[in-house]
Amino acid sequence: MEYKIIVLDLDGTLTNSKKEISKNTLDALLEIQRNGYKVALASGRPTPGITKLAKQLELKKYGGYILSFNGAKIISCRDNEVIFQKTLPAEVIPQLHQTALDNNIGIISYDDGMVIAGNGIDEYIELEARINGLDIKEVPDFVSYINYPVNKCLMTAPHDVLENVRKQLQNKYNSLLSIYFSEPFFLEIMPQNVDKAQSLLTLLNTIGISSEEMICCGDGFNDISMIQVAGLGVAMENAQEAVKQAADYITLSNDDEGILHVIKKFMN
Repeated sequence: MEYKIIVLDLDGTLTNSKKEISKNTLDALLEIQRNGYKVALASGRPTPGITKLAKQLELKKYGGYILSFNGAKIISCRDNEVIFQKTLPAEVIPQLHQTALDNNIGIISYDDGMVIAGNGIDEYIELEARINGLDIKEVPDFVSYINYPVNKCLMTAPHDVLENVRKQLQNKYNSLLSIYFSEPFFLEIMPQNVDKAQSLLTLLNTIGISSEEMICCGDGFNDISMIQVAGLGVAMENAQEAVKQAADYITLSNDDEGILHVIKKFMN
């Protein structure tokens, strides 16, 4: 099979433990784009948290794509066109905020390159801001401030606290929202039926590439769906065990240039 597009998760996959793309991997990704391959970055990060890496990879020049918020938003880097977007129902924002207040946990969303905090700032919110290279803005009235469409909210707390909150929310919003952990201390609140696989299928249909011609690489639970739908699903050596079981191929770890290894083996 001749592959035409490679889709890359970021943290734990494309970037190493320092949150950087190695020079060898960067050079290889630029080379395959010069040779006509497409590159897409698919991450749970907000869009502003991905754009720096997209610039490094010159996705605007070569016509690559960003799937942010776990696929709730797809952007064509060449012209900044939004190809697909799904947002949270506005009526759930006050209820989510109240849940955060009742359980004394963090809640955030995003706006214009900032993390918007609605119930204080904890170490996990600071980590989320640092990972994405964003500033934090704490607002006194989260519900009034979030008067625009948002792709996701994120709740933060130690895992045992969040697990109880997850159960509460899933019982209440099972048919309306998608609720899951991206990290033990990050509870993602997403629109229903949004995942990386479904969004990628939308993208592929738009650009005329089949799923059999796609390589997807990841390490986390939110990467399983795209790994399963890809012609070649790749798990990193550092991936969760469930991700490895879903994959067709296991590459080297993110600190051992696993993506470079995939490019050399399958995209020569």
